[in-house]
Amino acid sequence: MTKPAISRFQPPAIDKLPEDIRTRILAVQEKSGFVPNVFLTLAYRPDEFRAFFAYHDALMEKDGGLTKAEREMIVVATSAANQCQYCVIAHGAILRIRAKNPQIADQIAVNYRKADITPRQRAMLDFAMKVSQAANEVSEADLADMAGHGFSDDDIWDITAIAAFFALSNRLANVTAMRPNDEFYMMGRLPKQG
Repeated sequence: MTKPAISRFQPPAIDKLPEDIRTRILAVQEKSGFVPNVFLTLAYRPDEFRAFFAYHDALMEKDGGLTKAEREMIVVATSAANQCQYCVIAHGAILRIRAKNPQIADQIAVNYRKADITPRQRAMLDFAMKVSQAANEVSEADLADMAGHGFSDDDIWDITAIAAFFALSNRLANVTAMRPNDEFYMMGRLPKQG
C-alpha cells in the first residue's frame, strides 16, 4: 500500500529549502527522530513558515502563568472543536508528554468538560473555546470570571492568542489535508523502556 501524501501541496525537498528552514527542520528531526509533516507542508511558503513558527514559539515555548501542558490543552480542545485531525493528533502527543499523562489528550479532545483536569483548567478551556468559536461574544464578565480563577491579564492574553493562532493553524491543516505523522499516535502513551 502506498503511503498517503502528507499534504495537498507538494513540499519542496529538504535539500532545496532555504538554509535557515532546512537547519530548523533537521534539528527537529534530530530531536524527535522524524520530521513532523507541519514543517514540510508549511515549507511550501518559506516566508510564511518563518512567521508561523516565530509566533508559535512565542506563544508555546515561553514561561508564564500557564504551564506548557496547559498551553497544549488549549490547542487540543480548540483543534477538536475545529475538527483539525492534524493538530489534535500532533498536539495530543505533545500534551501527553508534557502532562506525563497518557489519557489526558484523548479526554480533552473528546470532551474536555469530563476530562480529569482542575476547575481552573476547565475555566481556561471554557474561555479558550469561546475565543475559538464565538470571540465576538467575549465580555467583561468572561474576563472577570477568568480573573476569579486566578488568571492574570497576561494569562488571558496567552489563552486568547493560542486559541486564535491555532484557529489559523487548524484551517491551514484542514485545507492542505495535512496528514498526521504515524509516530504521533503512540507518543506519550507508554512509559519509555530502558
